[in-house]
Amino acid sequence: MNEYINITELLHSGGYIFSGLIIFTIGKLLFKLTHLKTNIQQELVDKDNFAFILSYVGYFTGVLITIGGCVVGESYGFWTDIQHIFIYGILSIILLQISNFLGDKFILPNFHIKKEIIDDKNEGTGIITAVIYIANGLILYGALLGESNGIVEGITTFVIYWLLGNVMLIIASKIYGLWINYNIHDEIEKDNVAAGVAFAGAILALGIIIMNALIEPFFDWTTTLIGVSVQMIVGSVLLPIMRFFADNILLPGQKLTDEIVNQEKPNLGAGLIEAFAYVGSAVLIAWCV
Repeated sequence: MNEYINITELLHSGGYIFSGLIIFTIGKLLFKLTHLKTNIQQELVDKDNFAFILSYVGYFTGVLITIGGCVVGESYGFWTDIQHIFIYGILSIILLQISNFLGDKFILPNFHIKKEIIDDKNEGTGIITAVIYIANGLILYGALLGESNGIVEGITTFVIYWLLGNVMLIIASKIYGLWINYNIHDEIEKDNVAAGVAFAGAILALGIIIMNALIEPFFDWTTTLIGVSVQMIVGSVLLPIMRFFADNILLPGQKLTDEIVNQEKPNLGAGLIEAFAYVGSAVLIAWCV
């Protein structure tokens, strides 16, 4: 009997893995369809376009995270689970594509992301685009685990969760731009990879915070809105505090701004330290709140 149960569980696990691989393949096809003017093979191999590679890998990381949300959520029986994996998986891939559009229009609105990545090979833009995909993957992961029962109600809650998460992400990125003491768009457009890494760290941190707020089972919209808003306020307040911490503890004797923007060659290590401070604070919030 135990052997039968183990074999059944193994077969079910194989079915989940196979379904995930199919979703992953669909994700690749949809990426290609939404980038018809981009020769992916040429950018990856012939041009060695690292900016594009960063964005490309970030997209598939976001896809992988959303597949994880489809698989690790509550089980409703094998065939129902498979149905949910395909429905939510394909929907997640579509929403990831839309998230790239939203990032272009609202998070980095002062220039065209595709031009920066394909024509200028701007690695700072590439890492930010990658992290926008990953942050949305985390948001979708939280939405998948927090969605309501019932396929219609569940999809509705899932999409609204994703939309709410993106609104919060956009607002928080604007707040970041207000208190940081240099123009993010100007620095990124100047191919300042250190500034791009630092900003990407802030976006990833916000994605973790939003995921943590959405991951709780849905109760009602008032509770959800309060929970997300409280955690975003905490996160928005904590980001500048953690930058101060990075300035004075992780990088003593130097100022992050000077290292990132006020020297001839921006210090990529300083940008990475700043990004780590943001992500570390987000993980701490996720553990504690």
